[in-house]
Amino acid sequence: MNKFTYVSVDDTASAIAALDEHDSPKYIAGGTNLLDLMKVNVERPDHLIDLNQLAFNIIEDNKDGGLRLGALATNADTAWNVEVEKRYPLLSQAILAGASPQLRNMATNGGNLMQRTRCYYFYDVATPCNKREPGSGCSAIGGYNRILAILGTSEHCIATHPSDMCVALAALGATVNITGKNGDRSIAFADFHRLPGDRPDVDNTLEAGDIVTSIDLPAGSFTKHYKYLKIRDRASYAFALVSVAAALNMEGKQIIEARLALGGVAHKPWRSTEAEASLTGQVANKEAFEKAADIILQGAKGYGDNTFKIELAKRAIVRALMEAAEMEEQA
Repeated sequence: MNKFTYVSVDDTASAIAALDEHDSPKYIAGGTNLLDLMKVNVERPDHLIDLNQLAFNIIEDNKDGGLRLGALATNADTAWNVEVEKRYPLLSQAILAGASPQLRNMATNGGNLMQRTRCYYFYDVATPCNKREPGSGCSAIGGYNRILAILGTSEHCIATHPSDMCVALAALGATVNITGKNGDRSIAFADFHRLPGDRPDVDNTLEAGDIVTSIDLPAGSFTKHYKYLKIRDRASYAFALVSVAAALNMEGKQIIEARLALGGVAHKPWRSTEAEASLTGQVANKEAFEKAADIILQGAKGYGDNTFKIELAKRAIVRALMEAAEMEEQA
């Protein structure tokens, strides 16, 4: 780990101003990902700006009848919040599927959005990685890529976004609120994270100096028929091979509205409004769910070790939707 200086700030203006005083500064909150990356020399900031004194840790109603999650509220406080559990149980379920209790007690909501891939080669500074060092090459393509992406990939990168929380936020249609050098703005969650393209080193659409202040959840959530399904190598403290956030609004057996997003398969949480539309008005059954799975997995491509994830994803989607609809899957 390289040497660095540290400051704690109590307002956003001081945080943003501190960026211009150093060559490679970084914001830090829970530090559960950044510190790991610093230890292995993937990240080498010369200055850390601690945001924990900012007043962004509140969970409260927003002006549109939904809920606002403070960016500095911890994952644990969010998952166990009474209003989140009651009004957005899919989100609570997804957060509790991630990491460990100790990490959830430290990790913040804003930091969860910002966490970086767990691709083996990204963490290994002795190997080429376009995400770590643009233009150096992608060792995962043609290398060991069992945990990596099958959707939205490019010739430059097949890394995946590791978050569970973000998959549920994608399905729920959240909005990310930001402050920065150019003032305040909001970004639809679908537009927050990027696909790799020819710049896999850029994870999201934030501008230099931007600070995530909160996340807005819309009103009219899915509280009766939902499932966050995470398929992983062990039962806890493991990243998803495939995860599915499924939510349905139903009248009897008929689907009135559907939400469907995948994790562990792309550089960003993967939601398909086309797959959701295919479910609207349909009777909830395996046939309808298989059709939706085929739609959301259009264009899926394996790279050898991870090719199994295409079929795994299809089965996981069907299972998650069946469980969300409170139906038993028929053999």
